[in-house]
Amino acid sequence: MRPSALCIAIPLALGLFLAPAARQKPAPLQGVKKSDARIPVRFTDIRKQAGITFLQDSTQTEEKLYLETMGTGVGWLDYDQDGLMDLYFVQSGPTELYKPDHPMRSALYRNNGDGTFTDVTEKAGVAAENHYGQGVAIADYDNDGYPDIYVTGYERAILYHNNRDGTFTDVTEKAGVADEGGWSTSAGWLDYDHDGYLDLVVLNYIEWSPKNNLWCGEHRPGYRSYCHPGNYKGQKLKLYHNNHDGTFTDVSDSSGIGKPEAKGMGVVTADFNNDGWPDIAVANDSWPNFLFINKHDGTFQDVSFVSGIAASEDGRYEAGMGIDAADVDGDGFQDIYITHLDFELNRLYTNNRDGTFTDATFSSGIGNKAILLSGVSMKFMDYDNDGWPDIVQLNGAMVDNVELYHSEVKYKEPLFMLRNLGKGQFEKIPDGALGPDFSRPIAGRGIATADFDNDGDLDIAINNRGDYPMLLRNDGGNANHWLEILLIGTKSNRDGIGASLKLTAEGETHVEQSKGGMSYMSASDPRIHFGLDKRTRVELLEITWPSGQIDRLKDIPVDKIIAIKEGVGIIPRNFPRVPSK
Repeated sequence: MRPSALCIAIPLALGLFLAPAARQKPAPLQGVKKSDARIPVRFTDIRKQAGITFLQDSTQTEEKLYLETMGTGVGWLDYDQDGLMDLYFVQSGPTELYKPDHPMRSALYRNNGDGTFTDVTEKAGVAAENHYGQGVAIADYDNDGYPDIYVTGYERAILYHNNRDGTFTDVTEKAGVADEGGWSTSAGWLDYDHDGYLDLVVLNYIEWSPKNNLWCGEHRPGYRSYCHPGNYKGQKLKLYHNNHDGTFTDVSDSSGIGKPEAKGMGVVTADFNNDGWPDIAVANDSWPNFLFINKHDGTFQDVSFVSGIAASEDGRYEAGMGIDAADVDGDGFQDIYITHLDFELNRLYTNNRDGTFTDATFSSGIGNKAILLSGVSMKFMDYDNDGWPDIVQLNGAMVDNVELYHSEVKYKEPLFMLRNLGKGQFEKIPDGALGPDFSRPIAGRGIATADFDNDGDLDIAINNRGDYPMLLRNDGGNANHWLEILLIGTKSNRDGIGASLKLTAEGETHVEQSKGGMSYMSASDPRIHFGLDKRTRVELLEITWPSGQIDRLKDIPVDKIIAIKEGVGIIPRNFPRVPSK
Protein backbone atom coordinates (compact mmCIF):
# COMPACT_ATOMS: atom_id res chain seq x y z
CA MET A 1 0.00 0.00 0.00
CA ARG A 2 1.34 3.43 -0.92
CA PRO A 3 0.54 6.72 0.84
CA SER A 4 -1.30 7.94 -2.26
CA ALA A 5 -3.79 5.12 -1.88
CA LEU A 6 -4.97 6.60 1.38
CA CYS A 7 -5.51 10.18 0.25
CA ILE A 8 -9.24 9.96 1.01
CA ALA A 9 -8.37 9.60 4.70
CA ILE A 10 -6.27 12.76 4.87
CA PRO A 11 -9.02 15.20 6.02
CA LEU A 12 -9.94 12.97 8.97
CA ALA A 13 -6.35 12.37 10.04
CA LEU A 14 -5.32 15.99 9.65
CA GLY A 15 -8.22 17.16 11.76
CA LEU A 16 -6.73 15.20 14.60
CA PHE A 17 -3.13 16.12 13.89
CA LEU A 18 -3.68 19.84 13.43
CA ALA A 19 -4.75 20.96 16.88
CA PRO A 20 -5.49 24.67 17.46
CA ALA A 21 -2.16 25.17 19.21
CA ALA A 22 -0.35 23.75 16.21
CA ARG A 23 -1.69 26.42 13.87
CA GLN A 24 0.37 29.12 15.56
CA LYS A 25 3.85 29.18 14.10
CA PRO A 26 6.43 30.37 16.66
CA ALA A 27 9.04 32.93 15.75
CA PRO A 28 11.82 31.04 13.95
CA LEU A 29 15.53 31.34 14.43
CA GLN A 30 16.98 34.05 12.25
CA GLY A 31 19.71 33.73 9.69
CA VAL A 32 21.63 30.76 8.39
CA LYS A 33 24.83 29.45 9.86
CA LYS A 34 27.84 29.99 7.60
CA SER A 35 29.99 26.95 6.91
CA ASP A 36 33.16 28.96 7.62
CA ALA A 37 31.93 30.14 11.04
CA ARG A 38 32.66 26.86 12.79
CA ILE A 39 34.71 26.39 15.91
CA PRO A 40 37.28 23.59 16.07
CA VAL A 41 35.85 20.49 17.75
CA ARG A 42 37.52 17.13 18.20
CA PHE A 43 36.23 13.97 19.82
CA THR A 44 38.69 11.96 21.90
CA ASP A 45 38.06 8.35 22.92
CA ILE A 46 38.89 8.23 26.64
CA ARG A 47 37.47 4.76 27.38
CA LYS A 48 40.77 3.23 28.49
CA GLN A 49 41.85 6.07 30.75
CA ALA A 50 38.31 6.26 32.13
CA GLY A 51 38.61 2.64 33.32
CA ILE A 52 35.77 1.19 31.24
CA THR A 53 36.58 -2.46 30.52
CA PHE A 54 33.18 -3.72 29.33
CA LEU A 55 33.42 -5.93 26.23
CA GLN A 56 30.32 -6.60 24.13
CA ASP A 57 29.98 -10.26 23.17
CA SER A 58 28.71 -10.81 19.61
CA THR A 59 27.76 -14.44 20.48
CA GLN A 60 28.63 -15.21 16.87
CA THR A 61 28.36 -18.77 15.53
CA GLU A 62 28.68 -20.37 12.12
CA GLU A 63 24.91 -20.90 12.14
CA LYS A 64 24.37 -17.14 11.78
CA LEU A 65 21.58 -16.91 14.33
CA TYR A 66 19.56 -13.81 13.50
CA LEU A 67 19.86 -12.58 17.07
CA GLU A 68 23.63 -12.20 16.82
CA THR A 69 23.71 -9.27 14.43
CA MET A 70 21.58 -6.86 16.48
CA GLY A 71 24.19 -5.66 18.93
CA THR A 72 23.20 -3.96 22.19
CA GLY A 73 22.47 -0.47 23.47
CA VAL A 74 23.93 1.98 25.97
CA GLY A 75 22.32 4.35 28.44
CA TRP A 76 23.22 7.45 30.45
CA LEU A 77 21.68 7.99 33.90
CA ASP A 78 22.51 9.72 37.17
CA TYR A 79 21.60 6.69 39.27
CA ASP A 80 22.93 8.12 42.56
CA GLN A 81 21.78 11.71 41.98
CA ASP A 82 25.20 13.28 42.52
CA GLY A 83 24.92 15.51 39.44
CA LEU A 84 27.16 13.30 37.29
CA MET A 85 25.99 11.08 34.44
CA ASP A 86 26.76 7.38 34.86
CA LEU A 87 26.84 4.70 32.13
CA TYR A 88 24.97 1.44 31.58
CA PHE A 89 26.10 -1.00 28.88
CA VAL A 90 23.70 -3.73 27.78
CA GLN A 91 25.19 -7.20 27.20
CA SER A 92 24.02 -10.08 25.05
CA GLY A 93 23.54 -13.59 26.46
CA PRO A 94 24.03 -17.28 25.85
CA THR A 95 22.10 -19.07 23.10
CA GLU A 96 21.44 -22.68 22.24
CA LEU A 97 24.64 -22.67 20.20
CA TYR A 98 26.76 -20.26 22.23
CA LYS A 99 27.40 -21.15 25.86
CA PRO A 100 30.54 -19.51 27.27
CA ASP A 101 32.05 -20.83 30.50
CA HIS A 102 31.50 -17.50 32.26
CA PRO A 103 28.32 -15.56 33.09
CA MET A 104 27.40 -12.81 30.66
CA ARG A 105 26.58 -9.52 32.37
CA SER A 106 25.48 -6.01 31.52
CA ALA A 107 27.47 -3.31 33.34
CA LEU A 108 26.82 -0.12 35.32
CA TYR A 109 29.71 2.33 35.63
CA ARG A 110 29.66 5.12 38.21
CA ASN A 111 31.05 8.49 37.15
CA ASN A 112 33.72 9.34 39.74
CA GLY A 113 33.83 13.01 38.82
CA ASP A 114 37.53 12.95 37.94
CA GLY A 115 37.39 11.57 34.40
CA THR A 116 37.23 7.93 35.51
CA PHE A 117 34.40 5.45 36.04
CA THR A 118 34.02 2.54 38.48
CA ASP A 119 32.20 -0.72 37.70
CA VAL A 120 29.46 -0.93 40.34
CA THR A 121 27.36 -3.61 38.63
CA GLU A 122 27.60 -6.23 41.36
CA LYS A 123 26.85 -3.82 44.18
CA ALA A 124 23.99 -2.21 42.25
CA GLY A 125 22.46 -5.55 41.27
CA VAL A 126 21.83 -4.72 37.61
CA ALA A 127 23.92 -7.35 35.80
CA ALA A 128 20.93 -8.95 34.03
CA GLU A 129 23.06 -12.09 34.11
CA ASN A 130 22.66 -14.40 31.08
CA HIS A 131 19.70 -12.39 29.85
CA TYR A 132 20.08 -11.78 26.12
CA GLY A 133 19.77 -8.02 26.42
CA GLN A 134 19.07 -5.63 23.59
CA GLY A 135 18.29 -2.08 24.65
CA VAL A 136 17.81 0.19 27.64
CA ALA A 137 15.29 2.88 28.58
CA ILE A 138 15.85 5.09 31.64
CA ALA A 139 13.25 7.03 33.65
CA ASP A 140 11.87 7.63 37.14
CA TYR A 141 8.62 5.69 36.73
CA ASP A 142 7.50 6.01 40.38
CA ASN A 143 8.37 9.72 40.87
CA ASP A 144 10.71 9.09 43.81
CA GLY A 145 13.50 11.23 42.39
CA TYR A 146 15.79 8.39 41.25
CA PRO A 147 15.99 6.91 37.72
CA ASP A 148 15.02 3.30 37.09
CA ILE A 149 16.32 0.96 34.36
CA TYR A 150 14.31 -1.03 31.81
CA VAL A 151 16.37 -3.55 29.84
CA THR A 152 14.78 -5.00 26.71
CA GLY A 153 15.80 -8.37 25.31
CA TYR A 154 15.07 -11.62 23.58
CA GLU A 155 12.10 -13.53 25.10
CA ARG A 156 11.80 -11.17 28.08
CA ALA A 157 12.65 -7.73 29.46
CA ILE A 158 13.75 -6.61 32.94
CA LEU A 159 12.69 -3.62 35.06
CA TYR A 160 15.13 -2.55 37.79
CA HIS A 161 13.75 -0.24 40.47
CA ASN A 162 16.23 2.20 42.01
CA ASN A 163 16.34 1.75 45.79
CA ARG A 164 17.95 5.20 46.29
CA ASP A 165 20.92 3.69 48.12
CA GLY A 166 23.09 2.67 45.19
CA THR A 167 21.24 -0.60 44.63
CA PHE A 168 18.38 -1.75 42.43
CA THR A 169 15.70 -4.45 42.74
CA ASP A 170 14.34 -6.56 39.89
CA VAL A 171 10.61 -5.77 40.01
CA THR A 172 9.71 -7.12 36.57
CA GLU A 173 7.22 -9.73 37.74
CA LYS A 174 5.43 -7.41 40.14
CA ALA A 175 5.35 -4.56 37.60
CA GLY A 176 4.00 -6.76 34.80
CA VAL A 177 6.32 -5.47 32.05
CA ALA A 178 8.31 -8.64 31.24
CA ASP A 179 7.06 -8.78 27.62
CA GLU A 180 7.33 -12.57 27.88
CA GLY A 181 7.90 -14.28 24.55
CA GLY A 182 8.60 -11.02 22.75
CA TRP A 183 11.81 -9.89 21.13
CA SER A 184 11.93 -6.39 22.55
CA THR A 185 14.41 -3.94 21.04
CA SER A 186 13.89 -0.25 21.83
CA ALA A 187 11.61 1.24 24.46
CA GLY A 188 10.56 4.74 25.45
CA TRP A 189 8.88 6.42 28.40
CA LEU A 190 6.00 8.90 28.05
CA ASP A 191 3.01 10.14 30.04
CA TYR A 192 0.45 9.52 27.30
CA ASP A 193 -2.60 10.26 29.49
CA HIS A 194 -1.21 13.19 31.51
CA ASP A 195 -1.83 11.56 34.88
CA GLY A 196 1.62 12.52 36.18
CA TYR A 197 3.15 9.04 35.88
CA LEU A 198 5.30 7.68 33.07
CA ASP A 199 3.99 4.90 30.87
CA LEU A 200 6.13 2.59 28.75
CA VAL A 201 6.07 1.82 25.03
CA VAL A 202 8.03 -1.29 24.01
CA LEU A 203 9.00 -2.24 20.46
CA ASN A 204 9.11 -5.88 19.41
CA TYR A 205 10.80 -7.24 16.31
CA ILE A 206 10.08 -10.54 14.51
CA GLU A 207 8.85 -14.08 15.18
CA TRP A 208 12.25 -15.79 15.19
CA SER A 209 13.87 -18.55 17.19
CA PRO A 210 16.94 -20.75 16.72
CA LYS A 211 14.58 -23.49 15.56
CA ASN A 212 13.35 -21.46 12.55
CA ASN A 213 16.67 -19.83 11.69
CA LEU A 214 16.77 -20.05 7.90
CA TRP A 215 19.86 -20.52 5.74
CA CYS A 216 20.45 -17.34 3.80
CA GLY A 217 23.30 -16.62 1.42
CA GLU A 218 25.24 -18.98 -0.79
CA HIS A 219 25.80 -22.61 0.16
CA ARG A 220 29.58 -22.56 0.27
CA PRO A 221 32.08 -22.10 3.10
CA GLY A 222 32.09 -18.61 4.62
CA TYR A 223 29.15 -17.32 2.58
CA ARG A 224 26.27 -18.04 4.92
CA SER A 225 24.60 -14.76 5.81
CA TYR A 226 22.05 -13.34 8.21
CA CYS A 227 18.57 -13.33 6.73
CA HIS A 228 16.36 -10.44 5.69
CA PRO A 229 13.50 -9.63 8.10
CA GLY A 230 11.08 -10.20 5.23
CA ASN A 231 11.52 -13.92 5.87
CA TYR A 232 9.76 -13.63 9.23
CA LYS A 233 6.44 -12.36 10.55
CA GLY A 234 6.64 -9.21 12.60
CA GLN A 235 5.64 -8.90 16.25
CA LYS A 236 3.55 -6.09 17.76
CA LEU A 237 4.23 -3.03 19.86
CA LYS A 238 3.33 -2.93 23.54
CA LEU A 239 2.05 -0.02 25.63
CA TYR A 240 2.03 -0.39 29.41
CA HIS A 241 -0.04 2.03 31.50
CA ASN A 242 1.44 3.06 34.85
CA ASN A 243 -1.03 2.27 37.65
CA HIS A 244 0.77 4.53 40.21
CA ASP A 245 1.37 1.59 42.57
CA GLY A 246 4.43 -0.01 41.00
CA THR A 247 2.41 -2.05 38.55
CA PHE A 248 1.52 -1.56 34.88
CA THR A 249 -1.42 -2.64 32.73
CA ASP A 250 -1.00 -3.78 29.13
CA VAL A 251 -3.17 -1.38 27.08
CA SER A 252 -1.58 -2.17 23.73
CA ASP A 253 -4.79 -3.13 21.95
CA SER A 254 -7.19 -0.69 23.63
CA SER A 255 -4.83 2.23 22.93
CA GLY A 256 -4.54 1.33 19.25
CA ILE A 257 -0.77 1.02 18.98
CA GLY A 258 -0.73 -2.76 19.37
CA LYS A 259 -3.01 -3.45 16.44
CA PRO A 260 -0.70 -3.34 13.41
CA GLU A 261 2.04 -5.88 12.82
CA ALA A 262 5.42 -4.27 13.41
CA LYS A 263 9.13 -4.91 13.02
CA GLY A 264 10.16 -2.26 15.50
CA MET A 265 13.74 -1.09 15.89
CA GLY A 266 13.77 2.55 17.06
CA VAL A 267 11.22 4.75 18.83
CA VAL A 268 10.90 8.40 19.80
CA THR A 269 8.06 9.89 21.85
CA ALA A 270 7.48 13.57 21.10
CA ASP A 271 4.70 16.08 20.46
CA PHE A 272 4.61 16.33 16.66
CA ASN A 273 1.56 18.60 16.30
CA ASN A 274 2.24 20.94 19.25
CA ASP A 275 -1.03 20.14 20.99
CA GLY A 276 0.71 19.41 24.29
CA TRP A 277 0.25 15.62 24.17
CA PRO A 278 3.01 13.06 23.39
CA ASP A 279 2.88 11.08 20.16
CA ILE A 280 4.86 8.00 19.11
CA ALA A 281 7.08 7.56 16.02
CA VAL A 282 8.56 4.14 15.22
CA ALA A 283 11.28 3.09 12.78
CA ASN A 284 10.41 -0.35 11.39
CA ASP A 285 12.79 -2.68 9.58
CA SER A 286 11.72 -3.18 5.93
CA TRP A 287 8.18 -2.35 7.01
CA PRO A 288 6.14 0.87 7.04
CA ASN A 289 7.29 3.30 9.74
CA PHE A 290 4.61 4.26 12.25
CA LEU A 291 3.30 7.58 13.52
CA PHE A 292 0.67 7.41 16.26
CA ILE A 293 -1.01 10.69 17.20
CA ASN A 294 -2.38 11.07 20.73
CA LYS A 295 -6.17 11.56 20.80
CA HIS A 296 -6.21 12.79 24.45
CA ASP A 297 -8.55 9.98 25.53
CA GLY A 298 -6.12 7.13 26.12
CA THR A 299 -6.02 6.11 22.47
CA PHE A 300 -3.87 6.89 19.44
CA GLN A 301 -4.66 7.47 15.76
CA ASP A 302 -2.44 5.66 13.26
CA VAL A 303 -1.52 8.36 10.70
CA SER A 304 1.57 6.60 9.39
CA PHE A 305 0.61 6.69 5.72
CA VAL A 306 -1.20 10.00 5.51
CA SER A 307 1.61 11.73 7.37
CA GLY A 308 4.18 10.66 4.79
CA ILE A 309 6.73 8.98 7.10
CA ALA A 310 5.66 5.38 6.43
CA ALA A 311 7.87 5.16 3.35
CA SER A 312 10.42 7.04 1.30
CA GLU A 313 9.18 9.65 -1.17
CA ASP A 314 9.30 6.98 -3.88
CA GLY A 315 7.16 4.63 -1.77
CA ARG A 316 9.77 2.15 -0.52
CA TYR A 317 9.89 0.58 2.93
CA GLU A 318 13.50 0.68 4.01
CA ALA A 319 15.53 -0.92 6.81
CA GLY A 320 14.55 1.54 9.53
CA MET A 321 16.88 1.33 12.54
CA GLY A 322 17.68 4.49 14.51
CA ILE A 323 15.29 7.41 14.93
CA ASP A 324 15.20 10.80 16.63
CA ALA A 325 13.22 14.02 16.48
CA ALA A 326 14.30 17.67 16.61
CA ASP A 327 13.38 21.05 15.20
CA VAL A 328 16.01 21.16 12.46
CA ASP A 329 14.69 24.24 10.62
CA GLY A 330 13.73 26.53 13.49
CA ASP A 331 9.96 26.59 12.93
CA GLY A 332 9.07 25.20 16.35
CA PHE A 333 7.89 21.77 15.14
CA GLN A 334 9.64 18.43 15.53
CA ASP A 335 11.16 16.84 12.42
CA ILE A 336 12.21 13.18 12.12
CA TYR A 337 15.39 11.44 10.97
CA ILE A 338 15.55 7.66 10.35
CA THR A 339 18.66 5.64 9.52
CA HIS A 340 18.77 2.81 6.97
CA LEU A 341 21.27 0.24 5.77
CA ASP A 342 23.66 0.34 2.81
CA PHE A 343 22.26 1.04 -0.66
CA GLU A 344 19.37 2.88 0.97
CA LEU A 345 19.11 6.52 2.03
CA ASN A 346 18.93 7.92 5.53
CA ARG A 347 15.70 9.92 5.56
CA LEU A 348 14.97 13.37 6.95
CA TYR A 349 11.23 14.06 7.19
CA THR A 350 10.44 17.72 7.83
CA ASN A 351 7.23 18.67 9.60
CA ASN A 352 4.85 20.69 7.42
CA ARG A 353 2.80 21.80 10.48
CA ASP A 354 -0.40 20.51 8.85
CA GLY A 355 -0.28 16.82 9.73
CA THR A 356 2.11 15.84 6.96
CA PHE A 357 5.84 15.47 6.56
CA THR A 358 8.04 16.00 3.51
CA ASP A 359 10.90 13.69 2.63
CA ALA A 360 13.61 16.36 2.62
CA THR A 361 16.54 13.99 2.25
CA PHE A 362 17.82 15.64 -0.92
CA SER A 363 16.53 19.18 -0.45
CA SER A 364 18.29 19.34 2.94
CA GLY A 365 21.64 18.46 1.39
CA ILE A 366 21.87 15.04 3.05
CA GLY A 367 21.15 13.11 -0.15
CA ASN A 368 23.13 9.95 -0.82
CA LYS A 369 26.28 10.94 1.05
CA ALA A 370 26.19 7.66 3.01
CA ILE A 371 24.88 5.28 0.37
CA LEU A 372 27.57 2.66 1.10
CA LEU A 373 27.25 2.91 4.90
CA SER A 374 24.78 1.06 7.10
CA GLY A 375 23.16 3.58 9.40
CA VAL A 376 22.35 1.66 12.58
CA SER A 377 21.80 4.46 15.05
CA MET A 378 21.78 8.24 15.28
CA LYS A 379 21.15 11.14 17.61
CA PHE A 380 20.42 14.81 17.11
CA MET A 381 23.03 16.84 19.00
CA ASP A 382 24.30 20.41 18.75
CA TYR A 383 27.93 19.33 18.89
CA ASP A 384 29.34 22.86 18.38
CA ASN A 385 26.76 24.77 20.47
CA ASP A 386 25.78 27.10 17.62
CA GLY A 387 22.06 26.69 18.25
CA TRP A 388 21.21 24.27 15.42
CA PRO A 389 20.75 20.50 15.94
CA ASP A 390 23.30 18.44 14.04
CA ILE A 391 23.13 14.70 13.30
CA VAL A 392 25.67 12.16 14.54
CA GLN A 393 25.21 8.80 12.86
CA LEU A 394 26.64 5.47 13.97
CA ASN A 395 27.31 2.94 11.23
CA GLY A 396 28.26 -0.72 10.83
CA ALA A 397 27.07 -3.44 8.46
CA MET A 398 24.71 -6.09 9.79
CA VAL A 399 26.57 -8.90 8.03
CA ASP A 400 30.18 -9.53 9.03
CA ASN A 401 31.01 -11.10 5.65
CA VAL A 402 29.32 -8.37 3.63
CA GLU A 403 32.45 -7.82 1.51
CA LEU A 404 31.95 -11.25 -0.08
CA TYR A 405 28.72 -9.95 -1.58
CA HIS A 406 29.53 -6.23 -2.01
CA SER A 407 33.24 -5.54 -2.32
CA GLU A 408 32.72 -1.79 -1.92
CA VAL A 409 31.01 -2.18 1.47
CA LYS A 410 32.88 -2.78 4.73
CA TYR A 411 31.67 -4.46 7.92
CA LYS A 412 33.26 -1.85 10.18
CA GLU A 413 32.43 1.72 9.25
CA PRO A 414 33.20 5.18 10.67
CA LEU A 415 30.85 7.58 12.39
CA PHE A 416 29.85 10.69 10.51
CA MET A 417 28.49 14.09 11.49
CA LEU A 418 25.96 16.07 9.47
CA ARG A 419 26.36 19.72 10.46
CA ASN A 420 23.25 21.86 10.37
CA LEU A 421 24.07 25.04 8.45
CA GLY A 422 20.78 26.62 9.52
CA LYS A 423 17.16 26.22 8.42
CA GLY A 424 17.62 22.47 8.13
CA GLN A 425 20.40 22.56 5.54
CA PHE A 426 23.17 20.05 6.24
CA GLU A 427 26.74 19.39 5.18
CA LYS A 428 28.78 16.30 5.97
CA ILE A 429 31.84 17.05 8.08
CA PRO A 430 34.90 15.72 6.19
CA ASP A 431 36.40 12.45 7.40
CA GLY A 432 39.09 13.11 9.99
CA ALA A 433 37.99 16.67 10.75
CA LEU A 434 36.60 15.66 14.15
CA GLY A 435 39.66 13.62 15.07
CA PRO A 436 40.99 10.13 14.32
CA ASP A 437 38.96 8.50 17.10
CA PHE A 438 35.73 9.78 15.56
CA SER A 439 36.70 8.35 12.16
CA ARG A 440 37.87 4.91 13.33
CA PRO A 441 35.88 2.10 11.62
CA ILE A 442 33.68 0.17 14.05
CA ALA A 443 30.71 -2.19 14.01
CA GLY A 444 28.55 0.36 15.76
CA ARG A 445 25.17 -0.42 17.31
CA GLY A 446 23.96 1.72 20.24
CA ILE A 447 24.74 5.44 20.59
CA ALA A 448 23.78 7.92 23.30
CA THR A 449 24.81 11.50 24.05
CA ALA A 450 25.44 13.23 27.38
CA ASP A 451 27.49 16.00 28.94
CA PHE A 452 29.22 13.51 31.25
CA ASP A 453 31.89 16.01 32.35
CA ASN A 454 29.43 18.90 32.87
CA ASP A 455 31.51 21.27 30.75
CA GLY A 456 28.68 22.39 28.48
CA ASP A 457 29.22 20.34 25.32
CA LEU A 458 27.77 16.97 24.41
CA ASP A 459 29.85 13.81 24.55
CA ILE A 460 29.10 10.42 22.97
CA ALA A 461 28.95 6.83 24.28
CA ILE A 462 28.88 3.94 21.79
CA ASN A 463 28.31 0.21 22.22
CA ASN A 464 30.08 -1.75 19.47
CA ARG A 465 29.26 -5.27 18.38
CA GLY A 466 31.89 -7.76 19.55
CA ASP A 467 34.24 -5.02 20.71
CA TYR A 468 34.97 -2.53 23.46
CA PRO A 469 32.73 0.55 23.62
CA MET A 470 33.82 4.12 22.94
CA LEU A 471 33.53 7.17 25.16
CA LEU A 472 34.08 10.17 22.92
CA ARG A 473 34.77 13.36 24.86
CA ASN A 474 33.82 16.57 23.06
CA ASP A 475 36.81 18.90 23.10
CA GLY A 476 36.01 22.41 21.92
CA GLY A 477 32.24 22.51 21.65
CA ASN A 478 31.95 24.75 24.69
CA ALA A 479 33.84 27.56 22.95
CA ASN A 480 30.31 28.70 22.11
CA HIS A 481 27.86 29.56 24.88
CA TRP A 482 25.30 27.07 26.20
CA LEU A 483 22.64 26.29 28.78
CA GLU A 484 21.56 22.91 30.19
CA ILE A 485 18.36 22.30 32.12
CA LEU A 486 17.36 19.48 34.45
CA LEU A 487 13.57 19.35 34.71
CA ILE A 488 11.92 18.34 37.98
CA GLY A 489 8.20 17.77 37.68
CA THR A 490 5.74 18.09 40.56
CA LYS A 491 2.22 17.88 39.12
CA SER A 492 3.82 16.42 35.99
CA ASN A 493 5.96 13.29 35.95
CA ARG A 494 9.16 13.81 37.93
CA ASP A 495 11.39 13.72 34.81
CA GLY A 496 9.31 16.31 32.99
CA ILE A 497 9.15 14.07 29.90
CA GLY A 498 6.75 15.71 27.47
CA ALA A 499 7.60 19.28 28.48
CA SER A 500 8.20 21.91 25.80
CA LEU A 501 10.86 24.58 26.34
CA LYS A 502 11.00 27.83 24.37
CA LEU A 503 14.15 29.87 24.93
CA THR A 504 14.67 33.43 23.70
CA ALA A 505 18.26 34.66 23.61
CA GLU A 506 19.04 38.09 22.16
CA GLY A 507 15.90 37.99 20.05
CA GLU A 508 16.33 34.48 18.66
CA THR A 509 14.01 31.66 19.69
CA HIS A 510 14.85 27.98 20.16
CA VAL A 511 12.27 25.27 20.90
CA GLU A 512 13.22 21.96 22.52
CA GLN A 513 11.19 19.09 23.95
CA SER A 514 11.87 16.55 26.65
CA LYS A 515 11.43 13.33 24.69
CA GLY A 516 11.40 9.59 25.36
CA GLY A 517 13.18 6.81 23.48
CA MET A 518 15.44 8.17 20.68
CA SER A 519 18.40 6.59 18.91
CA TYR A 520 18.49 2.76 18.68
CA MET A 521 18.05 0.73 21.86
CA SER A 522 19.77 3.49 23.87
CA ALA A 523 19.09 6.30 26.37
CA SER A 524 20.68 9.76 26.42
CA ASP A 525 21.22 12.50 29.00
CA PRO A 526 17.76 13.64 30.20
CA ARG A 527 18.92 17.24 30.64
CA ILE A 528 17.81 19.64 27.91
CA HIS A 529 20.75 21.18 26.07
CA PHE A 530 20.68 24.55 24.31
CA GLY A 531 23.59 25.78 22.20
CA LEU A 532 23.65 29.58 22.18
CA ASP A 533 26.48 30.38 19.74
CA LYS A 534 27.85 33.84 20.69
CA ARG A 535 24.73 34.95 22.54
CA THR A 536 25.42 35.82 26.18
CA ARG A 537 21.96 36.66 27.46
CA VAL A 538 18.80 34.57 27.81
CA GLU A 539 15.90 36.98 28.15
CA LEU A 540 13.17 34.38 28.60
CA LEU A 541 12.71 30.65 29.09
CA GLU A 542 9.13 29.43 28.88
CA ILE A 543 8.43 25.85 29.99
CA THR A 544 5.09 24.25 29.24
CA TRP A 545 4.81 21.18 31.45
CA PRO A 546 2.64 18.13 30.65
CA SER A 547 0.29 19.18 33.47
CA GLY A 548 -0.45 22.43 31.63
CA GLN A 549 1.60 24.49 34.09
CA ILE A 550 3.58 27.24 32.32
CA ASP A 551 6.68 28.61 34.01
CA ARG A 552 8.35 31.75 32.66
CA LEU A 553 11.86 32.56 33.83
CA LYS A 554 13.68 35.74 32.87
CA ASP A 555 17.34 36.75 32.59
CA ILE A 556 18.89 33.30 33.04
CA PRO A 557 22.70 33.11 33.20
CA VAL A 558 24.43 31.23 30.39
CA ASP A 559 27.18 28.58 30.48
CA LYS A 560 25.53 26.82 33.41
CA ILE A 561 23.59 23.68 34.25
CA ILE A 562 20.46 24.57 36.18
CA ALA A 563 17.63 22.61 37.79
CA ILE A 564 14.10 23.93 37.32
CA LYS A 565 11.25 22.66 39.48
CA GLU A 566 7.71 22.84 38.13
CA GLY A 567 5.82 25.78 39.60
CA VAL A 568 8.87 26.92 41.60
CA GLY A 569 11.65 27.91 39.21
CA ILE A 570 15.41 27.47 39.54
CA ILE A 571 16.41 25.50 42.62
CA PRO A 572 19.90 24.76 44.03
CA ARG A 573 21.51 21.64 42.56
CA ASN A 574 25.15 20.67 42.29
CA PHE A 575 26.57 19.60 38.91
CA PRO A 576 30.32 19.10 39.51
CA ARG A 577 32.65 20.01 36.67
CA VAL A 578 34.88 17.09 35.68
CA PRO A 579 38.50 18.07 34.97
CA SER A 580 40.01 17.02 31.64
CA LYS A 581 42.98 14.68 31.72
